[in-house]
Amino acid sequence: MLLLQLAIGAANDWADSHLDALARRAKPIPAGLVPRRAAAWIAGVAAGIGLALAASIGAATLLLASIGLGAGLAYDLRLKGTRWSWLPYAIGIPLLPLFGWVGAVGSVPPAFAVLLPVAMIAGAALAVANALADLERDERAGAETVATILGMTRARRAGALLEALVVVAALGSAVALGGAPAGIALGIAGAATIGVGVGLGWRRGRPSLQRAWEVQALGLAFLAAGWVGSLAAAGRLVG
Repeated sequence: MLLLQLAIGAANDWADSHLDALARRAKPIPAGLVPRRAAAWIAGVAAGIGLALAASIGAATLLLASIGLGAGLAYDLRLKGTRWSWLPYAIGIPLLPLFGWVGAVGSVPPAFAVLLPVAMIAGAALAVANALADLERDERAGAETVATILGMTRARRAGALLEALVVVAALGSAVALGGAPAGIALGIAGAATIGVGVGLGWRRGRPSLQRAWEVQALGLAFLAAGWVGSLAAAGRLVG
């Protein structure tokens, strides 16, 4: 998964190199740290090795890895800058725990029926936050994203609502399913971090909007770890 994420990130920088040369000159390609052609090679080699490693575990992990890689590349090469930019996030985020669990134990516990739809909403929320960070650039380029369609204020509200749904569903289900207190406490810390990220998203300026989506992503990671940890400690993630 690390290699697949490296491939998606390198492909993203390769695809955006011309725009980054105008608006984000500190990124590796416009800064001259990595040649554009090298980024393409990095993406291809990382994707190939990542898929080979997934295949060595089994057909199910290869399938999930391929779907995740496909979603990421679809965002990089086609869906970014469109009204469908949220879709790869909604597909890719739930695949992360699913890939890890299937790869480790070969099956999925029943409690994942709660985790997967919540993770889809979390992915959509991250997509909105990411689109807000690029709103000014996308407006200048005439791109049609969820943020340019909704506008700054409505996109902020939509992102905050989606994050609130994720927090309530995750913490509520952890408590309802008898999760361990330590994991729930980590989930609460994640929820607080998400709140900080949402708050940053209401400040003006691209740096604040960029930090907002990064902080929200970190908070969601803590929330997910707390959810999984609390239910695993309670024995609810077996089978």
